[in-house]
Amino acid sequence: MAVLTSGGDAPGMNAAIVSAVQVAASAGAEVVGVEGGYEGLINGKFRPLVQTDPHSGGLAPIPELPRVGGQGGTMLGTGRSTRFFDPEHRRHAARVMRDSGVEALLVIGGNGSMEGAHALWSEHGLAVVGIPASIDNDIGHSRESVGVDTALNTILDACDRISDTARSHHRAFIVEVMGRDCGYLALAGAVATGADAVLLPEKNPERTEVVKRLERLVRHSFSGRRQKRRVLVLKAEGVKIPTEALVAELSEAVADLQHVEVRATVLGHIVRGGNPTFRDRMLASRFGLVAVQAILAGRSGVMVCWSTSDRGEPTSDAFVKLFPLDSVLQETQLLTEGTSDLQNERIHRLEAIHGAMAF
Repeated sequence: MAVLTSGGDAPGMNAAIVSAVQVAASAGAEVVGVEGGYEGLINGKFRPLVQTDPHSGGLAPIPELPRVGGQGGTMLGTGRSTRFFDPEHRRHAARVMRDSGVEALLVIGGNGSMEGAHALWSEHGLAVVGIPASIDNDIGHSRESVGVDTALNTILDACDRISDTARSHHRAFIVEVMGRDCGYLALAGAVATGADAVLLPEKNPERTEVVKRLERLVRHSFSGRRQKRRVLVLKAEGVKIPTEALVAELSEAVADLQHVEVRATVLGHIVRGGNPTFRDRMLASRFGLVAVQAILAGRSGVMVCWSTSDRGEPTSDAFVKLFPLDSVLQETQLLTEGTSDLQNERIHRLEAIHGAMAF
């Protein structure tokens, strides 16, 4: 089998690779890694991830593998391949796999990666299983993806630090976090940090209305009745209003308030990096185990999901289910459109628990 990481990197990808290779090696399966995502698959850039154990004569992971399990990023490298959108290049990749003796492919990545996996399975009948790894948590059917917990802990730490200085200077901060199509990081981060408001791409808020609502929020928060010392607003990067422009317009709107300043912080790729938390290492390891078990059992065209619902195919892990990739992609589309029941549930929970404005 081959293991591939694709799209944006996520903390825990290495842990998933390590788990998958260890399980496969113990079952006597040869494993190669694909370097550079789908682009590497097209170019046939494979590297061995197992070797013969001189003592037992069986297969074992290569020596460097256990050391990378606790590291962020991905040891195999990743990227987004524009060539893979071309059916002819996908056909070439399938031919490269077969010519190299690769019988199954494990894809670790986000929604674009799962689209590529689905194409290889549906167009060329290749044995493909997916593991969801995306800090945006925007993959259908899986309540959590590899990398999400680490990203949220990074956001939490940054916002706690920002709140310290905001309280000291009577400031309102708009903090932009990652989330191109899905505002989960901003949403969950708002709950964890006690934010006053959160801006989500699913809501597609109108610019003038956003400024008006934030102006009311700032005025009310810093009024004599509330006497708050800081206002914190989380904004997903997918919200179409530029953060700096929003800060400038809000600053102008509250310019009459003495000793009140509005500032912006864009966390950017800091959110994507760092060593994975315990939860991400645990999640990645359990996903890796079930994914390889699915491959060895002859399953294909499916993705492992963290799910407590009655839907999905049960596995050896009570919390990990298998869902068909076509169903995963359909649910992912609903998430990015803001019409998913799961996303609406998350928004309602934020408002019920914390009372923060979500728009």
